[in-house]
Amino acid sequence: MTDQVAEEENKVRLAERIGADLYLLSIVLTVAIAGFLYGYDTGIISGALLQITSEFDLNHRQQELVTSVILVGAVIGALSCGKISSLIGRRYTIMLVAAIFAGGVIAAGLAPSAFWLGAARLVLGFAVGGASQIVPVYIAELAPAEKRGRMVTFFNISIGVGILAAGLVGAFLQNLWDWRMMFAVAAVPAVLLLISMLLLPESPRWLVGQDRVPEARATLDLVRETEKEVHREIRSIEKINDAADARKDNGWRTLAQPWMRPALVAGLGVAAFTQLSGIEMLIYYTPTLLTNAGFSHNVALHAALGVAVIYLVMTIVGKLLVDHLGRRRLVLIMLPGAVISLLVMGALFLIGGEVASNAWLIVGCLFAFMVFNAGGIQVIGWLIGSEVYPLSVREKATSLHAAVLWGSNLVLTATALTMVQWLSIGGAMWFYAALNALGFIFVYFLVPETKGKSLEAIEGELRNGTFRP
Repeated sequence: MTDQVAEEENKVRLAERIGADLYLLSIVLTVAIAGFLYGYDTGIISGALLQITSEFDLNHRQQELVTSVILVGAVIGALSCGKISSLIGRRYTIMLVAAIFAGGVIAAGLAPSAFWLGAARLVLGFAVGGASQIVPVYIAELAPAEKRGRMVTFFNISIGVGILAAGLVGAFLQNLWDWRMMFAVAAVPAVLLLISMLLLPESPRWLVGQDRVPEARATLDLVRETEKEVHREIRSIEKINDAADARKDNGWRTLAQPWMRPALVAGLGVAAFTQLSGIEMLIYYTPTLLTNAGFSHNVALHAALGVAVIYLVMTIVGKLLVDHLGRRRLVLIMLPGAVISLLVMGALFLIGGEVASNAWLIVGCLFAFMVFNAGGIQVIGWLIGSEVYPLSVREKATSLHAAVLWGSNLVLTATALTMVQWLSIGGAMWFYAALNALGFIFVYFLVPETKGKSLEAIEGELRNGTFRP
């Protein structure tokens, strides 16, 4: 108990020394390491797959399995970590995820066969899915409403940094590191995250749910500028929590109630379309697809690096815009560009001819798609999931949200090379263009705006039946 008191006093002293805003930013940047691990551990397969295929002599179906098995683990992790976080708290769940990240990448680096590599990536996927479920929730529950979008999208930015790091490794370290080192090196940031979490506070909303209101108040004191803000927010959280307890609407059955439907439709639909739009599939398979289309290995790997750079840059741009333009408007502005890019790229592949004659156009369309998709719907995928679900079922709903996202990713990734075999690369691009168009229609008709609203205000709109576009 004495150690816990000393720990809390250290946090208070740190917050007083640097100010509430900077302290909140330091928390967000620390937990965003989990996003880096998510981006790196899913993205590194892009550069490593050529080596893995050569060492284990994999056919296209086996390549799909080695690539996509991490997504099976992600679905399991996403569904499990909501329950875990409700029992032990957001902070300790992130620590558990960090430990699994470290163990998973080391096991992958030591794998003696494709089977054991797949098994290690399955375990690693649990951490990826768990991180994607719990980190946006943790950030959203600490951040004030007017800054929540910018703060949660630090998670997206860190994913982009991880993907870029994976792209740099794949493009420039192919001759220095084998694929085993590419995987195992990610243990370093995982251990750093695990140790750093010892210094961070618990979510105030989880603490209120555990009847630990004084601790919740102390946590909010660290990340809010005035006592008035803290008092008002604690009262609002307690009111929502007490109402949920009185109605006993904290079980899975609550998700099926009519008042919850708009949140589930909006949240789960956005989760699905972030992946059905094809961006993660292109991140994983860009070198493989371009090599199969006649590009050299070197050009294909550098194109994958360009994809990673654009993903990161556009995620940063989206972060700067999302609290000003709004979630819904940002997506509606950007998605049409993604549709056009894929249609043109598909046409270029279908026309055929020498690769050299239209190579720059193909790569240009690929980069344009990344600009419009990464700067639009990818920005809000995790953000919407951290905002729209009521406190009483937030763990369950965000688990379902992450599971739908990873499940959609799994469907596309596990079938991508097979679809190319069936439809050709050009036909596959047109198929993904159609999915992007469906995403635009979905957001236009079914996704309300959440910009500038507190989590409790969004829940109030749900219960009053006014949560709609």
